[in-house]
Amino acid sequence: MATTTDPVCGMTIETSAATGTAIHDGTTYFFCSRSCQESFEADPTLYAAGDQ
Repeated sequence: MATTTDPVCGMTIETSAATGTAIHDGTTYFFCSRSCQESFEADPTLYAAGDQ
């Protein structure tokens, strides 16, 4: 099973269990919750850079 890190909260999640996804600059990001996805979508550059 593939895992990834939610860029907003830092939680490790299985990509198949992600609540949502977003694409930013050609990279797909996976989220543990709708709240994390919404935070990312409000300022993707902040979270994509890992500066949360």
